[in-house]
Amino acid sequence: MTSAAPASTPRVLEHTDSILIIGLGMIGASIAAGLKAQGFKGRILASDACHDELEVGRSMGIIDAFGSIEAMGREADLIVVCVPVLAVEQVLRALMPVWHDALVLTDVGSTKAAVRESVCRVFGHVPDNVVLGHPIAGSEKSGVKAANPTLYANHNVILTPEATNRSGAFELVASLWQRLGAQVLSMSVEHHDDVLARTSHLPHFLAFSLVDTLARQDERLEIFQYAAGGFRDFTRIAGSDPVMWRDVFMANKTAVLDALDEFEQGVARLRCAVESSDGDAMLSIFSRASHARHYFETLLNQSSYQSMEQRSITYRAQAGGAVEGRIRVPGDKSMSHRAIMLGALADGVTQVDGFLEGEDSLATLQAFREMGVAIEGPDQGRVIIHGVGLHGLKKPDGPLYVGNSGTAMRLFAGLLAGQGFDTELTGDASLTKRPMGRVVDPLRLMGAHIESAEGGRPPLTIRGGQALKGIDYELPMASAQVKSCVLLAGLYAEGETRVTEPAPTRDHTERMLNGFGFAVDKQGPVSTLHGGGTLRGGPIDVPADISSAAFFLVAASITPNADLVLEHVGINPTRVGVINILKAMGADITLENQHEVGGEPVADLHVRHAQLKGIDIPEDQVPLAIDEFPVLFIAAANAEGTTRLRGAEELRVKESDRIQAMADGMAVLGIEHTVVDDGIDIVGGKYGGGVVDSLGDHRIAMAFAVAALNAGETITIRDCANVATSFPNFLELAERLGMRISAEESDE
Repeated sequence: MTSAAPASTPRVLEHTDSILIIGLGMIGASIAAGLKAQGFKGRILASDACHDELEVGRSMGIIDAFGSIEAMGREADLIVVCVPVLAVEQVLRALMPVWHDALVLTDVGSTKAAVRESVCRVFGHVPDNVVLGHPIAGSEKSGVKAANPTLYANHNVILTPEATNRSGAFELVASLWQRLGAQVLSMSVEHHDDVLARTSHLPHFLAFSLVDTLARQDERLEIFQYAAGGFRDFTRIAGSDPVMWRDVFMANKTAVLDALDEFEQGVARLRCAVESSDGDAMLSIFSRASHARHYFETLLNQSSYQSMEQRSITYRAQAGGAVEGRIRVPGDKSMSHRAIMLGALADGVTQVDGFLEGEDSLATLQAFREMGVAIEGPDQGRVIIHGVGLHGLKKPDGPLYVGNSGTAMRLFAGLLAGQGFDTELTGDASLTKRPMGRVVDPLRLMGAHIESAEGGRPPLTIRGGQALKGIDYELPMASAQVKSCVLLAGLYAEGETRVTEPAPTRDHTERMLNGFGFAVDKQGPVSTLHGGGTLRGGPIDVPADISSAAFFLVAASITPNADLVLEHVGINPTRVGVINILKAMGADITLENQHEVGGEPVADLHVRHAQLKGIDIPEDQVPLAIDEFPVLFIAAANAEGTTRLRGAEELRVKESDRIQAMADGMAVLGIEHTVVDDGIDIVGGKYGGGVVDSLGDHRIAMAFAVAALNAGETITIRDCANVATSFPNFLELAERLGMRISAEESDE
């Protein structure tokens, strides 16, 4: 695992320091060139076995002096060893006559255990002024003329410090790389070598092998002449320094062979699928790889897909604007999750239209791919799932990442409790703060074996192979996620599973299970099913998400002259609390073109501006609008009089404490309010602008963006990257309607 630098006295690279680069090849020369380009005023010294390279380096102006290792070592404050791994020991022995405690030494070798062994053979231990490192950057070019002053910019450099390192040694080495524009990470020697064997050494191994194999064939000239770009891109790294890579494979032999074993197993699986013409198996492998590559690309670019924690996005919502037009918001997130889950567990093929291509839903797709399910898409909201049946999932190779989605984690906990293999569920930083005891407790009553982090929070480790039994469970709170979790576990349980809810919650799971041919009896607050059945795949049309539509329902309601139609919105009776509450406040909302799609009622919502009035929100509507309250608070801030909310304790354990987070933001804007344990009182009236913090909660971010329509000044909203979890095209639709919101990305 990567970690922060060890605590010690800061020591940064100064203009008075002298740096000795031993080995003036492309890597070492790029360090020198980068320092010169950054205006480093200290002396850059060099030593290399090839005198001509040193002369070229001086003529290029990237080094100030050169000579023997011993001579240059006497003048150096920091030494960077840039020679092949197997030559490090010889360099260290040459430094022994001039070694002293004030020196700091690092290296660039791509295998750290071998370098550490060399250090120990020379010194008898790892001195406290030796900090080993490895820049994750390079080129197939070699020699001093290949020097690239920006080679390390925006690349990772991994340092592998020892617990005994002297105060300031780590910081000095880190400051060198940071001066060159690199991001410095820290990990153990062993973990470094294992990771690099898979991500760097194995790809080079395969590229060398492929090119060598083809080069030895009689048709090699024709093969190379007609090779396409894919061959060129994959084999480019085979042009790297052969001596260096010989040394790498010798130095990191064990880890490379372990990685090669895993690769050969993967090739064998794919070969078997090709030989047997198993299209589903091939599709499963290819789609999993394709989307994993997409994930890798977004990590490199620090873009959104499953990488929210790496970005900081700020919204600037200008005061005023319009809301007019006709739009369709993305598909319902709750139904998108459930459609993928049940489609994967069904027999046959399930085609999902209207799928929400947001962060959370994409994470759910990828999780099933990692469990062996072949999935096509998403492509413009369409996903085709080749179901494997209730017992066809396979053990994933690592933890299943569900992003920011509490829905996914809680529902996954239920369906994974009945599998025959162990799994771990993890998510982003926000999700790891959310309570999971509410699903762990009933699952344990059913016989599941689940471990959680302190306080019943993620990650969750679920032990497979447990015999589940049906239970009669009364929910302690109104929660569709807990109800669905227990019902999904009930698919694998012996006997009858009954769930009783204290107040109505969304019933998408029950409706969709019936649609997949698995009978669920719904009698008032009680949902009942019997384990041991099967699911049958089929078409699913996901309506537009009423939770996403809610932002524009409020936006149109509070904006003078607004006239808006929201198309094909799901109006499931368990989800229409936001419409009921807004109508009670005086909103002008008309349901047009009502019909059913796959058992789910839908309609076009026509909303016009109206003067809202404060109300006491009926407590029976709270569970039906639990996700929409952040924007309903904004409606209340624009209403005449006071709006009172009670019975909403559930809002305190969402992505954030939504009651307090909204109260803090409203205080910044000057909106009068009073917070109570289970709700809030909000007094409507004029308000201004300011800087509010969404705390990474997508719904709070969008709610304050809507508030700007009637604000006196611009509202700046921090930490908005997670809007992509539920509403990836929010800004696009808002701009189309006339709202004035811009996004800025920063390094906060």
